[in-house]
Amino acid sequence: MTVLDWLADPANWSGSGGIPAQVGYHLLYTGIALVIASAVAIPLGVVIGYTGRGEVLVAGSANALRALPTLGLLILLFLLLAPVIAGQLVFAVPTIIVLVLLAVPPILTGTYTGIQSADGAAVDAATGMGYTRAQVLWKVQLPCALPLLLSGIRGATLQVVSTATVAAYLGLQGLGRYIIDGRAQADFAQMAGGALVVAGLALALELLFVLLGRTVVSPGLRRTSRRRRPAPAETVTSMIRTVPATR
Repeated sequence: MTVLDWLADPANWSGSGGIPAQVGYHLLYTGIALVIASAVAIPLGVVIGYTGRGEVLVAGSANALRALPTLGLLILLFLLLAPVIAGQLVFAVPTIIVLVLLAVPPILTGTYTGIQSADGAAVDAATGMGYTRAQVLWKVQLPCALPLLLSGIRGATLQVVSTATVAAYLGLQGLGRYIIDGRAQADFAQMAGGALVVAGLALALELLFVLLGRTVVSPGLRRTSRRRRPAPAETVTSMIRTVPATR
């Protein structure tokens, strides 16, 4: 059986073990990990970008997490948590922790870098219009940071989607099942088919983030991110218009 035969087999597209169901499990792990990672990394990134403090310590420690071996960490967490957690959670919790640790660094980096990279002319103009420091942060710096923030979340999403296959090592469902089961059965068509589905899912999410960026990021910021250089007055005006002053 070839990879195309495996993908075209209707039996692989139905039932609890079919591709749609496994994609659902895969997206569930990914979504939970991204929500938790965003809840941790975005506020922390805002604090670092706003105050300029803790960047070396916090961001450096977060980036060091990328060097951890994912599979080894997964097994270690399972062994540590198995005596204290019962039921299916003993398999799900280590998986989510590993994926969260993988997602935090790009989101954190994108958040504080975006805030620190906000156009100084726009910040000065907002301050001159009577904005408080908090208003400058929420109405100028954060909107200006949106392209880099979304880029960080997009990078985290792609990393988590490609790595969530490790859930199958602990017996969980997901697209990793095709790779693990295919290897156990010497079914290379199943292994390659599962890998292609993961790649297709990552590509679909990438396109989704491209569309999201075009929807939520203002055209002026998109032009800036593409390294076009509008006149300074035009840059300041476009940024301030997106965040009218509070009276």
